[in-house]
Amino acid sequence: MAGRRSGMTRHALAGGIAWVVAASACRAAPPPVDARMLTDWMRAQYALVRAERLSPPVASRVFAYGAVALYEGVAAGSPRLRSLAGQLNGLSALPRPEPRERYDWAIVAASAETTLLKVLFKEGLPATQVAIAQLGDSQIAARRASRPVHDRSTAYGASLGRAIAEWATGDRFLETRGLAWKPPRGRRYWVNTAEPQQYISSSLSAQSEAVSLRNPADTLTAGAAAERSLIVSRPKSARIKTLAALNPTGATEPYWGRLRPFVLTSMDECAPPRPPPYSEAPGSEFYRQAKAVYDTGSTLTPEQREIALYWADNPGESGTPPGHWLLIASQLVGELQLDAERTAEMLVLTSVAMADAFISCWHEKFSWSLIRPVTYIRRVIDPRWHTLISTPPFPEYTAGHAVQSGAAAGALTALLGDRPFADSTHVTIGRPVRSFPSFRAAAEEAARSRLYAGLHYPVSLTIGTAQGECIARKVVERIKTRASP
Repeated sequence: MAGRRSGMTRHALAGGIAWVVAASACRAAPPPVDARMLTDWMRAQYALVRAERLSPPVASRVFAYGAVALYEGVAAGSPRLRSLAGQLNGLSALPRPEPRERYDWAIVAASAETTLLKVLFKEGLPATQVAIAQLGDSQIAARRASRPVHDRSTAYGASLGRAIAEWATGDRFLETRGLAWKPPRGRRYWVNTAEPQQYISSSLSAQSEAVSLRNPADTLTAGAAAERSLIVSRPKSARIKTLAALNPTGATEPYWGRLRPFVLTSMDECAPPRPPPYSEAPGSEFYRQAKAVYDTGSTLTPEQREIALYWADNPGESGTPPGHWLLIASQLVGELQLDAERTAEMLVLTSVAMADAFISCWHEKFSWSLIRPVTYIRRVIDPRWHTLISTPPFPEYTAGHAVQSGAAAGALTALLGDRPFADSTHVTIGRPVRSFPSFRAAAEEAARSRLYAGLHYPVSLTIGTAQGECIARKVVERIKTRASP
């Protein structure tokens, strides 16, 4: 009898211990957010921007709001990170988690991002909506949180995503949709020289069917250096306003300079000096700028040609220039073994700096509406001259690649220091890895690539890079991501 009671006691004790262990496991904090979850979203957005053929300014807006949502999801559960509410223009407050309740912050971040991107891509292709939902669902399911924690975290993340989407509606983006633009007239002003056949590849999408390779335009020729040009049977609908594909026959986002910046307080901040006065006289500064483009394009080395094509990042063929820099940042996460908090900081500061860079740059472009080199050179120097890459459909000064690359490099340097790195962004499309001694060196090469391509005067590149670096300094100075000790 005593043996039976002893056995029962041992059984009860073992059961009690198991119950305590199980209960403790239920109460244990969920594992920390994996930084790869954040970079998976950056890579997904890169792919979606490419599939939707978004213009670089529109892409920069999507990347920035997406990075804010991810950051806020991580920051809400971190004692070390500060919310961006009250720091970004127009973002006065965000929902806060319930005190003393348990959350899985990875679920919060994934839910916030999924909710926001479904709004930003609401006019997207069906495949885009599916991709967003699948990534969010898979990340949330992988956490294996208890049902109460799962539901609470998903709901809170969704509330964050909705609040950020609501904040986005106040940036005047929707007000600029469909506004007519009348270009100024005169010899110094930009004239759109883009031809639809040079942008055939921008018709590609996740919903397109490639049906022909027999078109004479489908070759790598001067002025049409896209590496693949296909005719497609299902172009993107013209009724789409918020996610319209780049239109080479029109002007790209002439009113982008009206958008609310994320950090800048006015367009006077970081404004570049006036461009050189227009002149067709051979001894003038403007003529010398154009002649530099002409001479460079006439004597391109294989390495210069490779640099021009590497940094082209054309809509429809890539995730655009801001997407390229965010993939560079994503590659550094694994290389430097950054945790989720550091990754969220890096992505949000870099993407916000680039978003403000496009607003500032586009304000200058359409204020000056300066003539592109191809038009000037054909008029004054050589009527048969061709650019290596198709001239994009917006004015010249300042250079978008230079401004946004300067901003991205400035933000990354402030966060990670002046370090060497390798960029493998374009390996999947057949371009080898490129190595750089610093972020600034990469930004300078990205800017210089537009001289090699025949698209910008040298002055637009040097001043544009400085403009972007100024914007990065403003962003890093004004956004405080770390909580006070």
